[in-house]
Amino acid sequence: MLEGTNVALGVTGSVAAVTVVELAHELRRRGATVRATMTEAAQGIVHPDAVSYATDAETVTELTGAVEHVAWCGKAGWADVFLVAPATANTIGKIAGGIDDTPVTTMVTTALGAGVPVVVAPAMHEGMFDHPGVTENLETLEDWDISVVAPRIEEGKAKIASADAIALDVARAVSPSPLDGHRVVVTSGPTTEPIDPVRVLTNRASGRTGQAVAKGIYANGGDVVLLHQDGEVPYATVETVETAAEMTDAAVEAAADADALVSAAAISDYTVEPFAAKVPSGESLTLELEPTRKLVEAVRDEYPALPIVGFKLESDPETLPEAARALRERTDMAFVVANATDALGGEETAVEFVTEDTVESFAGSKPALGLEVARRLGAALA
Repeated sequence: MLEGTNVALGVTGSVAAVTVVELAHELRRRGATVRATMTEAAQGIVHPDAVSYATDAETVTELTGAVEHVAWCGKAGWADVFLVAPATANTIGKIAGGIDDTPVTTMVTTALGAGVPVVVAPAMHEGMFDHPGVTENLETLEDWDISVVAPRIEEGKAKIASADAIALDVARAVSPSPLDGHRVVVTSGPTTEPIDPVRVLTNRASGRTGQAVAKGIYANGGDVVLLHQDGEVPYATVETVETAAEMTDAAVEAAADADALVSAAAISDYTVEPFAAKVPSGESLTLELEPTRKLVEAVRDEYPALPIVGFKLESDPETLPEAARALRERTDMAFVVANATDALGGEETAVEFVTEDTVESFAGSKPALGLEVARRLGAALA
């Protein structure tokens, strides 16, 4: 997601600076080259040598005659993005006020003037984060097109966002934005159909593909509405659903003001009338399965012109492209992502992208697939 990206990392004096070593490693795992600079306060929390080890580059602790702020963040500088993580209330206030008295704030000012994207990941006590002055300063940063990665509010603290969430916002800041201004509904994961208050019918889908698609769309500038079972995520507005009927109803409602739908969920094909009480065990039981309403067809009936991307899952790889083509034609999809059942639950996948005229193969990680779906969707919406 960050292949070939030069990330300048500014570390300030929050206790969350202890997480910066893992953050730097995570950025590098995703393909970024990282250089770091630290405030004096940050150096009292994590040693610059540890940060140098994590980045594989010398850490800047003071600005010298080498004018590091210009070399890194000037108009012809090294950095593609400047990331402040963690960002204290003090540093956020200095950025908003144009105060340059640390290497980090001076580099931010230089980056803003040079048009280099800036991403800020706040970390502080919750009371500080809720201070009206801090709120106003963060609003100023956002008005200046600085990306603010929302912290996790836990245990009375505004804890720094996860390394995954920060990396995703960095990718969004530096990526081309073919989906900028587009609202995309994404379905993800399995659905479950209750048999009784304890038992359910479900499937082996993990939801990794749908969430990878949602992340890919977000990284490419889109606004995502995610329909799934797993709770809140930082990169999307989430509608939590359980059954096929709930997901279909939510998709029809969310599509009303959407620019596209990506139906990546493994939605139950059958449902059952649930028993009100737990069914006793140890006895034979016959269930009458009823087919569920098809989500894509329901959305297509309601919104005939909406661009839709579908996923087609089959056991037989030989017949998969033809089944995907039939699905695309029946529901007038932009394209279909066809994959075999052996990809369920795994980290890697192999699919066919099926359009009206072409079948193209893709193999790789599910995050890479998510980015490819987002790229193709952007082209379809252009």
